Amino acid sequence: MRKLVLLFSFVWYSVIGISQTDDFSKYLEDQIYLTLSYDVLTNTPKVFEHNGFSGSFSTGFIKDIPLNKERNFGFGLGLGYGYSAYIQNLRIQDNIGNVVFAPVDLYKSNWLKQHKLELPIEIRFRGSTASKYKFWRLYTGIKLSYVIASKSKYKDDSVLEEFSNIDFLDKFQYGAILSAGFSTWNLYLYYGLKPIFKDIVIDNKNFKAKEFKIGLNFYIM
Repeated sequence: MRKLVLLFSFVWYSVIGISQTDDFSKYLEDQIYLTLSYDVLTNTPKVFEHNGFSGSFSTGFIKDIPLNKERNFGFGLGLGYGYSAYIQNLRIQDNIGNVVFAPVDLYKSNWLKQHKLELPIEIRFRGSTASKYKFWRLYTGIKLSYVIASKSKYKDDSVLEEFSNIDFLDKFQYGAILSAGFSTWNLYLYYGLKPIFKDIVIDNKNFKAKEFKIGLNFYIM
């Protein structure tokens, strides 16, 4: 974890150093972003079901690096925080020191939550100018994530089970991102390219669930 934070810090300050060599009289699309999305897990077994609303939000800062004279094409590097909660029907149990998943029908609550350090990397196309603040945009790229904390909770009439900093979650995750829209309103898509779990078997098959998110992205200049 410490090495990852140091790596992020090195990349971040390197980008800032590069941007300071540019002409400050020219505008930059440096932005604070806020993402709200509805989340589903794909590539799941038949016994898996989403119950309730599973969602996430992310926030952070993206440093903009224009790549042409018109500054309508560029590169973005960000650093932020992400939170996600999955409400589903698979109960996490401790079976003599081994964590197992088992489908359940009747329960009061059952969720899995993650807190992540995020690094979005974008190629950016836009219709902006130094004096034009409402414009179309198309940003695409990848988002790298590192799970800094996680927790699951299961509760029924007689049992309460909680797990923190869950070992079977793959802490390093990444996926493709797309943000497209006009002015404030932007459609946001994320598709995980790596399963979020490791070494989990359900119905004699590896549980290789991936994240898919659809929502809205808001940018604050």
